[in-house]
Amino acid sequence: MSDTSRTPDTRTPAQIEADIKTRRATLADTLDEIGVRVHPKTIVGDAKAKVASNIDHTLGRAYVGVNRVVGDVKGQFVTEEGAPRLERIVPVALVAVGLVGLLVMGTRRRKG
Repeated sequence: MSDTSRTPDTRTPAQIEADIKTRRATLADTLDEIGVRVHPKTIVGDAKAKVASNIDHTLGRAYVGVNRVVGDVKGQFVTEEGAPRLERIVPVALVAVGLVGLLVMGTRRRKG
């Protein structure tokens, strides 16, 4: 069955040829763009860029996290004015010295 609801094409042959040329040019541009998008170098480049972006994002988050921890630890041993908190530093230093002493004694016993 033919569709009688369509209106007849009133374009001239020259207009039809011009439309065909325009559509061919558009189609050629689209195919070129698709060719660039699916080219292996483009795909590899996009993948590298995505990985680099993810690494930068992860490193940035890690830096912020480490910075926060360092700030928290520093806050335990230094006042807001920047003065050392000896009541916290001295016990930690004594424990550290004790642990080093135990390690040294342990290695001397093994050698002797």
